Amino acid sequence: MLPKVDEVLKDREIEEMMEDIPREKITEAVRRVIDRRREAILTSPDEDPRSHLLGIREEILAEIRQASCPSLRPVINATGVVLHTNLGRASLSEKAAAHVMRVAEGYSTLEYDPEAGARGSRHVHLEETLRKLTGAEAAMIVNNNAAATMLVLSAIGYGREIIVSRGEMVEIGGSFRIPDIMEQSGAHLVEVGTTNKTRLSDYEKHVNENTAALLKVHTSNYRIIGFTEDVSLKELRELGDRCDLPVIYDMGSGLMVDLSAYGIDEPVAARGLADGADVILFSGDKLLGGPQAGIICGKKKYIDMMKSHPLARVLRVDKMTIAAMESTLNAYLDPDNALREIPVLRMITRPQEELRAQCLILKDMIDEIRDPATGESAYSAWIEEDSGVVGGGSAPGSLLKNVVVKVSHRTMSPDEMCDRLHRGEVPVVARIHRDKMVLDVRTLETKDFEVIADKLRAMIQAGGKA
Repeated sequence: MLPKVDEVLKDREIEEMMEDIPREKITEAVRRVIDRRREAILTSPDEDPRSHLLGIREEILAEIRQASCPSLRPVINATGVVLHTNLGRASLSEKAAAHVMRVAEGYSTLEYDPEAGARGSRHVHLEETLRKLTGAEAAMIVNNNAAATMLVLSAIGYGREIIVSRGEMVEIGGSFRIPDIMEQSGAHLVEVGTTNKTRLSDYEKHVNENTAALLKVHTSNYRIIGFTEDVSLKELRELGDRCDLPVIYDMGSGLMVDLSAYGIDEPVAARGLADGADVILFSGDKLLGGPQAGIICGKKKYIDMMKSHPLARVLRVDKMTIAAMESTLNAYLDPDNALREIPVLRMITRPQEELRAQCLILKDMIDEIRDPATGESAYSAWIEEDSGVVGGGSAPGSLLKNVVVKVSHRTMSPDEMCDRLHRGEVPVVARIHRDKMVLDVRTLETKDFEVIADKLRAMIQAGGKA
């Protein structure tokens, strides 16, 4: 009684799907459903086999739609975590995304100088803007900040020693650690001080003829509090001048404008150079709000060493990254405009009254969802004040004051609701707090509300079935 695959493929709706979905994917999806139904019949010999045929066409269509979804696809972030590493960190601005599309659709001036009519360099597209924004003599970008760390240490310290505080030996995520990267770079790590206290004298007494540089790492993903002491960048600069050593500053999160008024206590890139670093490096897809990249700025003699280093080609970025970064950096030429245009900054600086107004809109949409059995509101939804984090290994300990919508259902658990929101072409990722599902509007756009409401409505229409 189970249909043959070839027969199913003749279904008119499935034939229409083949215009957009490869036939092989559709065939595999059909086979999976039929195999599941066959297994159900074989493992339930006491049941009427015909019961396993009910709804098979609808299941096949749903399986095809699910199989046709790209593995990498958009997600609606209702967690309130602005830089959610698992969800791709920084969202690009509309201008950055449009520039990527224009560049990706055809040929480009990636390594071509149209004025000279000859080969150019991919470094020129961003260097001038980075110089203006940071005050650096030169700049370049690579594919992430771990790559930037490796390139800087290899170019400046290969085969020699680089001194760093033990309290700054960070793990940067994915189990990648600064000491491991230093080892791969060919530089030798010299840890000084203790976890909670490092003094200038600790650096000074380890300087020798084999010392290549002094390294300071901003602990952007954790804080040590209490009985602590560390060495400022300005103090390291003084030691570097006395010992004729360059000072390298790994800033981590890449903040380009002062956000201290919003509770974000992170160093600003330009200040790192002003305080004496010869080279600074930071991420492009954290507080900077651009694509994944590692940005290196500083004195020309050191940047030139990195540009000509063999690793520079291994770690270089492509045309789409450069396009996205160019538009992102251009926004910072007007800091007020950057706060409006760059999604990360706009989310962080959203005022409470705006968040509350958005919550009211979302709550009203959820209240309008009716239980078909009773005609009453299907969900209980209410607004509460809450707090959130920036995320992405940035601004640890800094809490953002949020206003959120909390949702509950009389029979579905928060875990079940969240699980169902994950399904479909555009997953919605929420969070659970104190046994309630939380929808945090800080990371949502108004256009996302309808998608969320539709998914919640579909749960009710499914009659409690997954």
